This record gives sequence, C-alpha cells and structure tokens, in this order.
Amino acid sequence: MKHSKTITFIAMTLQMAVVAPSLAQPSKAEWPNRAVTLVIPFPPGGPTDLIARVLAKQLTAQLGQSVVVENKAGANGNIGGQAVANAKPDGYTALYNTSSLALSPSLYKNLNYSPTKDLTPVSSTAIVPLMLLVNNNVPVNTIQEFVAYAKQNPGKLSYSSAGNGNITHLAAFLLLQAMGVEATHVPYKGSAPAMVDLMGGQVQFSTNTINDSMLLVRDKRLKGLAVTSAKRSSAMPDVPTVSETILKDFDMGAWQGVMMPAGTDPMIVNSFSAEIRKALQNPAVLKQLDDQGAQVLGSTPEQYAQYLASEIKRFAEVVKAAGVTVE
Repeated sequence: MKHSKTITFIAMTLQMAVVAPSLAQPSKAEWPNRAVTLVIPFPPGGPTDLIARVLAKQLTAQLGQSVVVENKAGANGNIGGQAVANAKPDGYTALYNTSSLALSPSLYKNLNYSPTKDLTPVSSTAIVPLMLLVNNNVPVNTIQEFVAYAKQNPGKLSYSSAGNGNITHLAAFLLLQAMGVEATHVPYKGSAPAMVDLMGGQVQFSTNTINDSMLLVRDKRLKGLAVTSAKRSSAMPDVPTVSETILKDFDMGAWQGVMMPAGTDPMIVNSFSAEIRKALQNPAVLKQLDDQGAQVLGSTPEQYAQYLASEIKRFAEVVKAAGVTVE
C-alpha cells in the first residue's frame, strides 16, 4: 500500500515553512490583545501534549501574549474538538488537533460536530512516526522475524492500541493486512496503559508514537523493530523503516496541526498560521521536536485544508476495511 501523499505533503510544507508569508495581517493592537487558549484534546504528558507545549511556549514569546494550554481529553480527541467548534470565533480559542480529527467522521456514528464545517484549518505542525514494538519475551529481533513468527502462530498474537480506531490501532491494522497476518486487537484508554500491558506481556506487540516509545526501547523494556515513516527517525537511527525492510513505500504517522472555530476572521487565521510557521523554524523548537522524533511540517491554511480533506478520504477507506465504528 502506497502512502506517497504524506511524503509529498511533508516536502511541500517544509518548503513553505521557510518562505516568509506575505499575507495581510491584523495589527498587534487588533490581535492578540489578551491570552490565546490552545485546547489539547488529550491528557497532559502524552505525546501530543509534549509537542503542543513546546509550540505554545514559543508562540507566547512571539505574540507577546500568553498561549495558555488547556487539556480537554476524551473520546479520541472529540471532546476538545467539539469544545473549540462551539467556542466564540474571536481568535482566542484554538485546537491542537491530531490525525484523529480525520478519523472521527468515519469512526463515530453520532459525532456532535463537523471537523470540516465547524472548524477552520490554520496550519499543520508536525508528524510523529510510529514504531512497531514487541514484548521482550517474543522471540524475534527484526521485523522480518516478526512476520515469520506471526505467520507460524496465526490468531495467537494480540496487540494493544491507544483506543479503538486510534491511529495506533489503524497503523497496526494496515501493517497486518499488508503482511497477511491475523492478530487480536486489544484497545486501551490511552497509550500509557497500552504500553504497561505490552511490557507486562498481556499483549505481544503494538504500534505507538516514537516520542512515547523510544525511552522504553533505549531502556530495553521493549524491542523496537521498525518505524513507519518513509525515512529513519533521527531519534532512533538504528531502527529501520517498514519501507526498507518488508513493505516498500509504507509511510504513516500521527500528524498534528492547529484549527480555530469556523467563522474566525481570515486575517487572524492567516496571522496565526504565519506565527506557527515562524515558531516551527526556531532553532530551539526544531531541536526539541527532533529530540522527540517529530518531523516539522508547517503549512498555509489552504494547504492544511487540502491535506485534511485528503486524509479524511484516505482514512474513510481504512476504517471501512478495518470494520471499526464507535458509538
């Protein structure tokens, strides 16, 4: 299965991030003249929260007003997403979203807001590769050995994820589908309990974001067999990619971005987008994100809208193939 669109988007947005925006912007007297709330729809200390706080700190320095982080976790990001969708579109509330935003329209039968109609794209921020992890007691050390082992034990292996329909679930599903392997999915309420049970041997493998997994691999509490990005991660350079080992052109990650309520003044949206792209090129921010294994993106609102639309379509096909629905 090819995922070249992600590669193209990353290359395009990295180029755009370097170009100084020439869009008309509101004056500092107009926006912002007070704190901006950045809603993170996941718990504090998680992989999304870690990256969002780095960005919020830099944006605070650039804007001269506080960018205050507020965690509103639950329902695979939809509680926070709905809160921002219902917020006043005055430029003082934003959503730090993940790829779960593109999954929700296909996953949830009764979604109380529309990610495309009730929110407006501002900018992509980063993409975090996933890593295929196995419990130390599983007798494999490479992804090739894992495929062979799984085929020798059909239906006997189980894998954890951060939730039913989460990117960590669907990435594993796509890998298994491509490998021609069957395993039992065990969803958890977040990546932390999923990793605890993986280390404890209740499940045998998982795909989890690299920034949430690399310390466990370095400390030899888990074995990291492959990363899902097109290129090796600078944070884990010794871990090969899925693409270079068993499945050419496989490329998947947990991407992130910023949205605002629909109806927000386009001048504010464009100004905030420009500030985000500027922040993402700050050397300190680049280093901190690189240390987490994240690859910097950054895009115009129009580019992010196009990417979001393509990802919603893409994941609709994956969700359908996986047969997953959430009430």
